[in-house]
Amino acid sequence: MDVESSAAHEVSVDWRGRPCEPRRHGGMRAAVFVLGIQAFEIMAIAAVGNNLITYVFGEMHFPLSEAANVVTNFVGTIFLLSLVGGFLSDSYLGCFWTILTFGFVELSGFILLSVQAHLPQLKPAPCNMASMDGSCEQARGFKSSIFFVALYLVALGSGCLKPNMIAHGADQFAAGAGVDNAKRLSTYFNSAYFSFCLGELFALTALVWVQTHSGMDVGFGISAAAMAAGLACLVSGAAFYRNKPPQGSIFTPIARVFVAAFNKRKQICPASPANVGVCEPARLDGNFRHGNKFRFLDKACIRENAGQQQGQDGNTKPESPWRLCTVAEVQQAKTLLAVTPIFACTIVFNTVLAQLQTFSVQQGSAMDTALGGHGSFRVPPASLQAIPYAMLLFLVPCYELLLVPLMKRLTGTRSGITPLTRIGVGLCTVAFSMVAAATVERRRRDLALSPGGAQQKMSVLWIVPQFLVFGVSEMFTAVGLIEFFYKQAAASGAGIGMQSFLTALTYCSYAFGFYLSSVLVKLVNMVTAGHGGAGGWLGDNDLNKDRLDLFYWMLAVLSVLNFFCYLVCARWYNSGADGLDAASAQIAAEGDGKEIS
Repeated sequence: MDVESSAAHEVSVDWRGRPCEPRRHGGMRAAVFVLGIQAFEIMAIAAVGNNLITYVFGEMHFPLSEAANVVTNFVGTIFLLSLVGGFLSDSYLGCFWTILTFGFVELSGFILLSVQAHLPQLKPAPCNMASMDGSCEQARGFKSSIFFVALYLVALGSGCLKPNMIAHGADQFAAGAGVDNAKRLSTYFNSAYFSFCLGELFALTALVWVQTHSGMDVGFGISAAAMAAGLACLVSGAAFYRNKPPQGSIFTPIARVFVAAFNKRKQICPASPANVGVCEPARLDGNFRHGNKFRFLDKACIRENAGQQQGQDGNTKPESPWRLCTVAEVQQAKTLLAVTPIFACTIVFNTVLAQLQTFSVQQGSAMDTALGGHGSFRVPPASLQAIPYAMLLFLVPCYELLLVPLMKRLTGTRSGITPLTRIGVGLCTVAFSMVAAATVERRRRDLALSPGGAQQKMSVLWIVPQFLVFGVSEMFTAVGLIEFFYKQAAASGAGIGMQSFLTALTYCSYAFGFYLSSVLVKLVNMVTAGHGGAGGWLGDNDLNKDRLDLFYWMLAVLSVLNFFCYLVCARWYNSGADGLDAASAQIAAEGDGKEIS
């Protein structure tokens, strides 16, 4: 399938199912409504997720390591469920109806969380977990069940929304072609991240302050109100959206490719140019950059008894779709395989993010949170996560208005920096966040254990650098990864019906990162525990007894190793062209196809 034929199949409709009008539908006017629900939804979920460890530890009375795992498992589930949302959107519902349906699911979860946090009979009796006297009763039974049902209703709704909000907004620009459209699409992704930062900033300042001073029940209620406002914003723009109809299940054709390739694994592709259409049509589209990778899948396109299939025997039936696949189906399968290593290299990055939402919050709680004279104002530790987002509200426009034009002149790429380069910059810098965190934690612990340490707490501002460095790193990695996956899905027709699903892989990376964090916490405690199973680097509820600094150093080393793995994977992704594909790649590099990664 060539570019023209794929474009012909990509028909967008309005909310009534009629063909879109270019002057009325799509563009930034439509995308603004999607950016609105993105800001409100991230505001609602961030106020819950980023301060959840305080609620689980302080009011539900889970031990610190278990509370951290509750948070990471919750966030990981959100991002893992994004695959479900992407699949349902591409295959059956479409972006708009998927967002609307699961938006109400998420809203119901926020309401139930607020009710659970408000009613005393649904929570354990209040006590001080820091007392370490064993008098605190952990939430169990019905109380625990209500909490987890509410929590995972939020996870289900948010997970299915996330990839579709990004893809639906990008779909408002994806129909056009050429440099201008590519630039507008890149601008949209930067705008989406700006919207994300705005929502995070408000959640981590105003909403966390409300949670701290008015109670978590009020905070959860405000999250519900923000989610309702986001749904209202989404519906308000319905008349302006370009909607891509669902294309049917994407897994069935991909499965057919692997089955057909396996069944024909002993077939030999003809070398004669006259027979090339019989064997390797998956490599004929010069704009498809993975033609020379995964050559075994090309056998799914080999026709058996080609002469009969061309009409020599009128009674011969065509081969089953499970034995003979189309070019587009093979390209879909190759695209998924090709992006997998890039996806895998971002998992450790998101494991670092998990620490900033769990242990770094507790790290801040063990420091002096007072600002100004005589402790007149105290910073909620969870609000420290707002610092990088406040900085990014300034950096993202600077990136778009200053850095992108400069790099465009230097590199010749349409968006200034290619998505793969952008991801690499982020993965390179994230290790410095854990270096800063480990250095500060070592100093904090030494001071706390020194004579008179209780009166000489470090200022909570010392942990600001680890958040700042990670914020810059995330600006490069997160936006670059979303842009990378969306562009691969849209490239040369290989991804028709795959935009939301491939975008969901971005969030799946978050899921595996948070799950990996939970696994690492358990493994570290198991390996470092003393005789009898006691202790461990993260085995106590008291950070002064734990060795969080060593855990941070371990993550810094993992981040460095992960960066070098990424360099290998990115080099492989951009390599492999020869023959017909090499010529096509050269033509693309000389024209507007220069930005291929």
